[in-house]
Amino acid sequence: MSNKNNLLEKEVDENIQNTQNPTFRPIEKKSTSILSIFTLIIILFISILLVIFAIFTIYNTFNTNIISGVHIKGIDVSGLSASDAKYRLDNDLKDKLPEEIKLKHGDFETTISLAQMDIAFDTKAATNSAFKIGREGNIFENNLQVLSMMFGSVNIEPKVTFDKQLLTKNLEDISPQLPDAVVQSSYYIEGNELIITAGKEGNVVDVNATLEAIKNSISNFSALNTPIEIAVKPKQPDEINVEQIYNEVRKDPVDAYYTKDPFEIHPSENGIDFKISLEEVKAMISSEPKEEYTIPLNVIYPRVTTNMIGTEAFPDLLSTFSTNYAASNRNRTTNLILAANKINGTVLMPGETFSYNKVVGARTIAAGYKEAPIYVQGRVEDGLGGGICQITSTLYNAVVYANLEVTQRTNHQFVPSYVTASRDATVVYGAIDFQFKNNRDYPIKLVCSVSGGVANFRIFGMRQENDCEVQISSYETGRTSTAIYSEAYKILKRDGKVIDKQLLSKDTYKRH
Repeated sequence: MSNKNNLLEKEVDENIQNTQNPTFRPIEKKSTSILSIFTLIIILFISILLVIFAIFTIYNTFNTNIISGVHIKGIDVSGLSASDAKYRLDNDLKDKLPEEIKLKHGDFETTISLAQMDIAFDTKAATNSAFKIGREGNIFENNLQVLSMMFGSVNIEPKVTFDKQLLTKNLEDISPQLPDAVVQSSYYIEGNELIITAGKEGNVVDVNATLEAIKNSISNFSALNTPIEIAVKPKQPDEINVEQIYNEVRKDPVDAYYTKDPFEIHPSENGIDFKISLEEVKAMISSEPKEEYTIPLNVIYPRVTTNMIGTEAFPDLLSTFSTNYAASNRNRTTNLILAANKINGTVLMPGETFSYNKVVGARTIAAGYKEAPIYVQGRVEDGLGGGICQITSTLYNAVVYANLEVTQRTNHQFVPSYVTASRDATVVYGAIDFQFKNNRDYPIKLVCSVSGGVANFRIFGMRQENDCEVQISSYETGRTSTAIYSEAYKILKRDGKVIDKQLLSKDTYKRH
């Protein structure tokens, strides 16, 4: 028992001695020292980070250039100002873009000039977006983005911009030139008969889809060497509206007269009515589909026609224009004379619109037209009525010189021989028309002659106080291996000074 007690006492004494051991306190002091050093290192590290962060923030705040790692359309613009980046982009992208892009539909091909349609990349918006990287968030977000861009990169795709109104009109003008274009029904008067021509189903250009295809092709440089497929959509011709035709055609005869104070002209009008009832005409059209329907007319002529009034009603020559033709080509000359005779003597009242196709009518064998050279899908072939576009083009120039309002006009596929580029106008019955409006205060009269190798138009009327001298400026804006690009402007002068300059057209022609 005493041994156990002795052992217990000895163990207690050892524990007491261990507790009071002087070597234990230095260990506690060493741990405290390490902790202090560690804390100091952390504080120092944080301080360094804060200093770096502050320097980084100040640098980014006062940095006026695009941050590192930014590309636009694959072009590195890091470290450049927005203006310098735009300058580099404009030059680099200009070298990559072609002068023109090709459009095709089947065998039909045409081109569009990028410059004429103002097709380009929006480099200003792209460089502005590039400059905003690392500047649009809060201070932490901006610094983090700048830091991340030092080890990575971003590529901005600039938007493709263009003159939508002009490009849309260009595509709409292409639509009737398609080999499978829709043909609308129409009508014209030939003697004592009304000829109604039926339309034909076909295609029209899907403008929105084609615009997207053009934008995608421009964005993808590798696709620019491949012709862009013109997107089309099927279209049925409008149904023949007999009642509408009747309301447009039917009228009572009116004798022509004019008054001097105030001066007013009241032109003559032929009285016209159907010889058969509307129901019979509708039955004729619905019973048997035909390309052409002939409706007999009752034409009642006035006692006094506008032509009988003479020059007193149209005292002033407003404009004149002539073109030359080869009189040795008899068939073509015949076609010119037939078209001119249909137009000669036409009177247009203020606000009235002239339609070439409705006045001249379909070019048929029955109407006396002959086979003469025409352009068909880029080839010269003989076609019925060949050459009458010379009459259209001659009239077009006379109309512009008279400062009348042109409402429909389409250029040829090739620059014709009788006028320069952008001074022509083509027509295709049922598809392409030439129209203009008498926007003057008084009636006008068209006088046309074809003789001795010269086709001439004169437009008579009455001069007004606000009349201007008209000049036409037309010139080529570009030429490639496949196309010619041109523009025409109408320049208005008064007292020798230019008061206005108006764009007439921007045109594309194929090269021979």
